[in-house]
Amino acid sequence: MDAKKLTGPNAGSIKYDLITAMSVLGLAGKPSLQTSMTRLIALVTARYNWFRDEVTVGQRDIAKMWSVDQRTVKREMKRLLEAGILVKVRHGVRGRVAAYRLNYREIVNLSEPHWTLVGPDFVERMSTLYPHSAVKVVKVDFGKKPPESNIPLTGDRSGWRKTCQILRASDESIFRNWYNKLTFKSIVDSELILTAPNNFIAQYILTHLEGLLLLAAQESLPKVDRIKIEVET
Repeated sequence: MDAKKLTGPNAGSIKYDLITAMSVLGLAGKPSLQTSMTRLIALVTARYNWFRDEVTVGQRDIAKMWSVDQRTVKREMKRLLEAGILVKVRHGVRGRVAAYRLNYREIVNLSEPHWTLVGPDFVERMSTLYPHSAVKVVKVDFGKKPPESNIPLTGDRSGWRKTCQILRASDESIFRNWYNKLTFKSIVDSELILTAPNNFIAQYILTHLEGLLLLAAQESLPKVDRIKIEVET
């Protein structure tokens, strides 16, 4: 997304669509994600400088807006940064307030699976603005041999590599944005244990994408009947 589009013609409708994408992303998630996105939307609608493409508000003022303490603000901002939804463009030093920028591309990637919940007109507008993130409906054939892949294999678990090939063949975009961030750890008592770089990714996959992940895993690892995703330490 070119930031200039948010200050030129049709900027208002583009902003509304972006905030709608953030809203459905939060509403489709667990309570913690709903809270995070609600707080972010309040901050963006009230204080985001669209011309400079950044928000510069002190933690004390954010805490007042969110009706929380400053420790909660620090924790929330860290969570949004780890998720890639926000990007820090300036650190707060010597009395200067830190500056953050919305990561439009990551917001699009994260919200894309939920565009259809808004309606076909919304899907069409978002697909036009972000042509490389057009929503696709893919029929998954688990009986079809997946294409070869260069996905690195952890240890000697060839079954996990085959699982990744199946997921990649079913939807390249979802695989790249979500499943590709997982790392194989072990299989214990029919439980496939994977690791994710942060809690946001782990919870999102378990909430929205676990079913497809389990089906693909069972195709390559028949003894697996459940999924566990741990956060890397």
